[in-house]
Amino acid sequence: MTPLSRRGVIGAAAALAGTGAALSAAVPAAAAPRGNGKHPKAVVFRNVRPFGAKTPVDLTVVDGKITQDRAPKGARVIDGGGRVALPSLVDAHIHPDKTTWGSPWLTRKPASGIADYCAQDVEVFKSQPRPVRERAYGLMAHAVTRGTRAMRAHVDVAPAYDLAGVEGVNAARERLRDALDVQIVAFPQHGVIRTPGTAELLEEAARSGAIDLVGGIDPISFDHAMDEQLDLVFGLADRHGVGVDIHLHDRDEKGTEVLRAIIDRTRALSLRGKVTVSHVFCLPNLSDTDLGKMAADLGEQDISLTTVAPNESLVLPIAKLREHGVRVGLGSDGVRDSWSPFGNADMLHRAHLLGWVTDVRLDDELADCYRVGAHGGADVLGLDHADLKPGAPADFILVRGENVQQVLVDMPQRDMVVHGGRVVARNGELA
Repeated sequence: MTPLSRRGVIGAAAALAGTGAALSAAVPAAAAPRGNGKHPKAVVFRNVRPFGAKTPVDLTVVDGKITQDRAPKGARVIDGGGRVALPSLVDAHIHPDKTTWGSPWLTRKPASGIADYCAQDVEVFKSQPRPVRERAYGLMAHAVTRGTRAMRAHVDVAPAYDLAGVEGVNAARERLRDALDVQIVAFPQHGVIRTPGTAELLEEAARSGAIDLVGGIDPISFDHAMDEQLDLVFGLADRHGVGVDIHLHDRDEKGTEVLRAIIDRTRALSLRGKVTVSHVFCLPNLSDTDLGKMAADLGEQDISLTTVAPNESLVLPIAKLREHGVRVGLGSDGVRDSWSPFGNADMLHRAHLLGWVTDVRLDDELADCYRVGAHGGADVLGLDHADLKPGAPADFILVRGENVQQVLVDMPQRDMVVHGGRVVARNGELA
């Protein structure tokens, strides 16, 4: 049998909202000490060009939010040097617990399906000299330096690991609490039903409050128990007040059958707005009519979707879905794990890849790709858009460049990363 790659197994939105920014007549002052909270009280980022505007302006931040008001006396002033200011990005789907980031090179072995990859995951977990909390922190910190403001982390939960992954990623989340917002999904990569003991671990994770969502995986093709898996996962969400995020890789009618079952349970349990389906490779294969009907039902229940843009045939039809109000986020997926040597947790690069695989070339299309990376994931995670407008979170990057299109294509170094008005990274390193 020919070994399968990650792509073999798992395989443009509305225009970039708002290019305006809050202008302020900042008062020059010496740098003031930060407040006692997470955000510095007042900061002026002088001489920046929001979205590549021709004329530099000042961005004023008070209590972690962009404001159009005059900067208060004593505000700290940071010179942006005429750099382009763009919204920070959101990684809507990543697996930081699996990564070998920062470890010696891992030689990968052939695999012929998800079960083989799962077995190799266990081998890597047991052989890595560094625990999950260190590897996950290294990757998540790297994501911050590349301009990621938030992520949804899928963390393997299985008897082979117990809850070590959840504990490790939680530890990394705590270390980065002032630089990165993180949601954690208890992800049953080894199956919910086919692997005894997994259901109990999912229950424990949900009951403990250590996770934000509970996951699932291919209820028909991998777990071979659609109703049993979905009833269990949705039951946990209903009892413990957590969200749902299910991996769905099937490209045929099995995928659409599962998607219909997810819609039905979302409606029955009044979980509108709390359910996400990841990958959803069955949607690109639907006819325009069937896609429209499915998108309408997803939009009615406010079920969000995520894509990692693996290739042209498997990327979600984002523009069509958004016509029906479906929230669509973009993610990194696995990063240098047993599944693949590729990945870098750089969401600007992932937005670049989205444009590459969809063969875009027009300015508004390129801007759309950035918007999916910046605001699509925020929609999925329930975060406010960091669109540089008054009242928005002061989460942005400063880069040398011309405009959003050129930055998307060239992917320059993120010279400065700002989270809640605080500089959290400079020149590729945590501040």
